[in-house]
Amino acid sequence: MTTGSLRVVFFGTPEFATPSLEALIGSAHKVVAVVSQPDRPKGRGHQVQATPTKLVAQTHDIPVIQPVKIKDEAFHQAIRDLTPDLGVVVAFGRILPDALLAIPRLGMINVHASLLPRYRGAAPIQRAVLAGDAETGVTIMRVVTEMDAGPMFAAGTVPIPPDATSEEMGRTLAVLGARLLLPVVDALAAGHAVETPQDASRATHAAKITKAEGAIDWTEPSHVIHNKVRGLQPWPLASTQLAGDRYVLRRTADLGVRSPIRPTGVRSPIPHSSDLVPERPIGDLTPDERPIGDLTPAIPGTIVHADADGLVVACGAGTALRVLEIQPEGRRTMTAREFVAGRRALQGARFEP
Repeated sequence: MTTGSLRVVFFGTPEFATPSLEALIGSAHKVVAVVSQPDRPKGRGHQVQATPTKLVAQTHDIPVIQPVKIKDEAFHQAIRDLTPDLGVVVAFGRILPDALLAIPRLGMINVHASLLPRYRGAAPIQRAVLAGDAETGVTIMRVVTEMDAGPMFAAGTVPIPPDATSEEMGRTLAVLGARLLLPVVDALAAGHAVETPQDASRATHAAKITKAEGAIDWTEPSHVIHNKVRGLQPWPLASTQLAGDRYVLRRTADLGVRSPIRPTGVRSPIPHSSDLVPERPIGDLTPDERPIGDLTPAIPGTIVHADADGLVVACGAGTALRVLEIQPEGRRTMTAREFVAGRRALQGARFEP
């Protein structure tokens, strides 16, 4: 090791943690062990698969520890025997007890996927997308007893595109977290890291996502449903029922209250196909500009338009959602064109929660 390098124990489990682990492995610091959750069955075959961080560690001949019980004294002793200077935690998936936090000489730091103190908790990425936030980020903070409440070393911000899913944002934030992490570790090694306390009065909680949240309530406005579709990927996914069968919505477009352009420039709050006169030929309009029929009497969940451009579904508050990709349960994801082609008389049918 070079002068000023640290012995680091890395705590992390999923794919989100691998860019930070790889950055540390490629740095002047030495990763002396990777602590991961136990391997678990995955996929349709329920085959036991190594965790993503374990695979990275094995590639670099780094010891892997996978404790069943995080408070087990034998596990704590194994960490002490490594004489770590620092612990780095990235989406480990378990709350670390005080006895474990006290082992590294410089304590432990965490790569947290939000702009703290906003979204402390288990699901910061999903909660930001579900809320329709325009931006999010990563904070490097000290791990303390209270969840995600420790002082901050660094933070970075990224925009959340209006159609981005939680899965896509997770990949973006994983890379950002790795980029922010190394300067903090270097500063800790040099003894000049600056810690800024969080403003606890501004803290919000990012509760763990539950399977029940996947059910779509069509009485909600279209932007809420659109955010649910993208926010609950890759799990538990946003789903609905049609004629007794379950369907997962994979990609949607929020149409809001439709107001296609009229020659006078005046926009009607609710579009009526009988009186719409577009400024351009209908063939020149984008799918989101084309008339979709009368939403006024439509019960939320009703398919008011069905063609190759998508299914348009009435939502709460007079809004509409265009379904672009849909997945029948147990089958592959289909485009709207494929879904409509195989079904007759969809217009007027109604999705149920």
